Amino acid sequence: MSDPAKVRRHAERVRELVASVVRSQIKDPRLGMITITDARITADLRDATVFYTVLGDSVAQADTAAALESAKGLLRSTVGKALGLRHSPTLTFVLDDVQDQVKHIDDLLAAARNADAEVQRLAAQAKYAGEAQPYRVDDEAEEADQATDVKETPRGGETR
Repeated sequence: MSDPAKVRRHAERVRELVASVVRSQIKDPRLGMITITDARITADLRDATVFYTVLGDSVAQADTAAALESAKGLLRSTVGKALGLRHSPTLTFVLDDVQDQVKHIDDLLAAARNADAEVQRLAAQAKYAGEAQPYRVDDEAEEADQATDVKETPRGGETR
């Protein structure tokens, strides 16, 4: 087991190295507008997962995935030499679909907002099914008369 801080440092270094190599050394025409968003490495420093986003449609994403797969050997050797580890970590590339998830959540929130507005509009026009005051209320005069007829003594007894 490695120190978690050391693992985080190595993961950040892997992200920086892969981004640098993709930008400067890989000349594959299939490689689209790519951004390396994150990298995670296992505690034993043997496997690294690199997350990336691609600007474009699904064809551009598929082409970029193929380009990264073909450049995996160059990237792994560069990362292994730069990190100075006994074993170079294997690299796995994962398309980061955070933007798609954000769009989906925004759509769900907009739908909920519209539904709430519709409920409020219907509630503003709503009328009572029966009387406005459904509970029986005694006349105030009868209550006043009863209060004057029966008085309680301080010890709890009644007088007339």
